[in-house]
Formats: sequence, C-alpha cells, structure tokens
Amino acid sequence: MSALGKHPKGLPYLFLTEMWERFGYYLMIGIFVLYMTDFEKGGLNFDREQAADIFGTFIALNYLTPFIGGLLADRLLGYRRSIILGGSLMGLGYLCLAISGMGAFYTAMVLIILGNGFFKPNITTILGSLYSEGSYKPLKDSGYNIFYMGINVGAFICNFFAAFLRNTYGWSEAFAAAGIGMFIGVAIFIMGNKHYKHVDIIKPASKEDTPVIKVLYQVLLPAIIIGIGGWLIPGNIFGSDSSDAFLLGSIPVVSFYGSLYFRASEKEKKPIGALLSIFAVVVIFWAVFKQNGTALTTWAQYYTNRETPQIIEPITSALKLNETVVYKQDSTYILNHQFQKIKDEAGNPIRGMAYPAYFKNDDVSQLKEGDEKKLVSTELFQSINPFFVVALTPLVIAFFSFLRSRRKEPTTPGKICLGLFVSGLSTLIMVVAVYVCGDGDIKSSSWWLISSYGIITIGELFLSPMGLSLVSKLSPPRITAMMMGGWSLATSLGNKLSGILAKMWDTYDDKANYFLVNFALLMFATLMLALMLKRLNKIFKEYGA
Repeated sequence: MSALGKHPKGLPYLFLTEMWERFGYYLMIGIFVLYMTDFEKGGLNFDREQAADIFGTFIALNYLTPFIGGLLADRLLGYRRSIILGGSLMGLGYLCLAISGMGAFYTAMVLIILGNGFFKPNITTILGSLYSEGSYKPLKDSGYNIFYMGINVGAFICNFFAAFLRNTYGWSEAFAAAGIGMFIGVAIFIMGNKHYKHVDIIKPASKEDTPVIKVLYQVLLPAIIIGIGGWLIPGNIFGSDSSDAFLLGSIPVVSFYGSLYFRASEKEKKPIGALLSIFAVVVIFWAVFKQNGTALTTWAQYYTNRETPQIIEPITSALKLNETVVYKQDSTYILNHQFQKIKDEAGNPIRGMAYPAYFKNDDVSQLKEGDEKKLVSTELFQSINPFFVVALTPLVIAFFSFLRSRRKEPTTPGKICLGLFVSGLSTLIMVVAVYVCGDGDIKSSSWWLISSYGIITIGELFLSPMGLSLVSKLSPPRITAMMMGGWSLATSLGNKLSGILAKMWDTYDDKANYFLVNFALLMFATLMLALMLKRLNKIFKEYGA
C-alpha cells in the first residue's frame, strides 16, 4: 500500500467527511426497516412487505437525485457548496426521524433524499479531481480504495451506537445520533477547504450540452409528472404504487443519460458509451447487495441464532448491545411459520397470547417460563460488511499493487467483472445455510451470514471503488459530477430492484430458491460484462489508463 504521504493533502479530510456522513446514513439505514416493522417498542408497526417497499423506494430515490445534484454542481453551484448544502439537509432529515409522527417521518425522507443528491456525486468528484493532478494520477484506484475504507469505518461503528442508543433510550435517540454525525462530517469538510478549493471549478456548458433550465423542464419535470401518474394509475405494473411511480418516473432520467451518448462529439462517444454499458450491468450487483437491509436483516432477525456467547456477554450487556427476550407468553401479534402477522378476513392482524417471535424456531427444550436470553442486536449484523471492508481494503490494495509490479494487474473494467463473479458466490453460501437449518425450522449459525458477507465484501471491493475510479477516469471533465450521478442512477435502479426482490421473500416457501435467483442474476451480469470486456479494455487503454 502506498504511503498516505504520497496522496493529496485533501484525502484525510474527504476520508473523515465521508466517514461521518456514512456513519449517519448507515446508522439510519441499519435500523430503518426494524423501526418500521417494530410493534413492541414504539416503532411504526408496518407489515414487512410494506416496509420493504418503502425501504426500496427510499434508498432508490437517495441515489436518483445525484443526477440533478451533479448537474447543478457542474454548472451552477460548484462542488463545495453542493456538499455543504447536501450534508446539512441530510443532517436535518435524520433529526426529523427522531420526531414521532408520520408527518415527520415523510419530511425526513424528503430531506435525506434531496441532501444525498447534492452530497454523493460531488464529494467523489472532488476526490477524483485531486487524483487527476500530475504524480497522483497513478494512485487514483488506491485513493478511491482508501476513501471507500472511510465510508465503511463509519458504516461499521454506527451500528454499535444504534444498538446502544436504541436499547438504552429508544428510536429517537438513535436517529438523532445520525444527525449529529452528519453535521460533524460537514464541519470537517469545511476545515479542509484550502486543500481542494482549487479543483472546485464550475465548468461552462459546451455546444453538445443541454442547458440546465432545459434539463429541469425536459427531464426533471416529466419525471415528476410521470411518477405521479404511475402512483395514480389503477392497478400495479411493478407490484406497488411506489414501485410504479419510481420506475416509470425514472424513464426520462435514463433517457437523458442515453442522449448524452448520441449528442456527444465523436471523441467523447466511446468513453461515455463505455460508462453507460457498465452502469447498466452494475444495476444487478446493487439489486443483490442492498438486500443487506431487507432480506438479510430478516434472516438475521428471525433465522439466525443471535444468543450472545457467554464469554462476551458481560461486555455487550454493559455496553447495552444486547436485546433481552423472555420466554414468557404475552399479548402480541400471532405470526405464521414465515414470521408474518396472521390476519383475519378483514385484513386486520390477529393478537393473542404467544411467546416472543425469536423462540418460534429456537430450541426451547431446556427453557422454563420466565427464562431470559441475551441476544446480539439485529442491527449489529449490518456492521459485518463494513468491518470486512476496513479489514480487507489494505489487502486488496496490496494485492493489486503486487500484480501491478508484475505487470499483471487487471484493468479497472476487469476488476469490476471479477467483483460481479465473486459476489455471486456469496449467495451460494446462503443457499447452503438454508438447507442446513431446514429452511428455517431451526436457527442457523451466525457464521453462515458472516461468511456470506465476507465473500460479497471482496466482490464489492473489486467493484464499487473501482466503479467510482472508472467514472473519474473516463468522464469528460465538463460532466464528471453528472456522470457520477449516472453511477448513482445505476445504484438507484438496483436499490429499487432490491426492494422488489425483497418483497418476494415471503412468497418463497423454500428460501434456497430466493438466494438461487440472486445467484443467477449475478452470473448473468458477469457474463454480460465479460462479453463486453475486450471492447471496454480497449476504450479504457485509450482514454482512461
């Protein structure tokens, strides 16, 4: 790994800014579904299907708005103003989640969606611009790897704060911590201003570019109108009103990015076309990866043995990282074998006397009425992936540095293709886990979930930071932030597809088939990119190497 001193002086500030921004975001994401589905401790009491639908649309919109945020930064606002504005809006959104009531809940989502749109594409653009200068250029891939590690340091530690605050105080305090983290990130970014203000250059539009005002009324306005129409049309095309609204509303945005290729000069057509091809393929990666907040959280909550090992229980209890469940019948919602609420003919959930849901597929032969179990809080499983990112990033950087020294390093598109393949292997681990635990009849070992997260993290490290680096390398300088928005658009569509897939969780009696579908999707994406790899490598060598 290159010494940090060889990297731009702005890197530590961007690293810490993104670390705290992701601390807030992933703290919120880690408990979002748990909060919506909670019916015992002050949550919103949504059905799991409804929560998955809202979650999918919410995170999808978070990654859709960077398209407009990147455009406005390129042409009008500049990157630094956009980052400060976006971070402040997100911080306010997290604080709104700390306020009870549906009005505050939906206001919070709007603020977070808008804030992420201004923040996300522009901080990665600033980073890429720093590495476009002289001696820093060969270090761009490793720079993005280090930056990505910052993302995951924040994502790792946040869930421990979430568990402590949720178990000790409640949902409001946990969400408030996310807001505080975001404002810390904004403050750090401002402190490092002198190290990156020289790359914050507003770029004039060329003759091939659509003026900002035209984009607003030819793309954004139609997207809003079509989205509203998708919400209001009778019946559902994609399974729910929100899915119809989002996917139909995305058509003008996707078309706009397609038009960039056709309007581009002959010199810019190849790199833009290469990026659009990769964007289309990585949609599938995000569709599978983002199930960590839905299907895999459900697996952790209900299908995984979360009993705290005795050797660490005193520590986790002292830190309030445990959930306590009591083997005692109480009035609660009655659940079926899929851990769904059983409803009467009118569609209302049925309440009755029952043991806590955790015991439904647990070995209770040695328990007596009133016994307690200390469980690892569900959201802590969300820290497994970022832990592996932090732990494995130096190894990945060293691995590619070794290959580079031997002149055998894969191209950036080649790394992305390899990342898709490795990610697919992680789903097979969950297939085995399903068979081992009898499709949920007994609880599975947590090591199956940990192993799956470990494998997909390797795939993620080959793909996600490399994708950001590739956008920075191939994008025409005048539209770099907008093309970062295109990467986010792919993430957005993948996130929504992830929510649609997660909604199907309860329709699979054999959960192995659910994970096999995910495997098939990732293998299809790997094949598609492999078929394009020769052409992409040629373009990369010409424009981005």
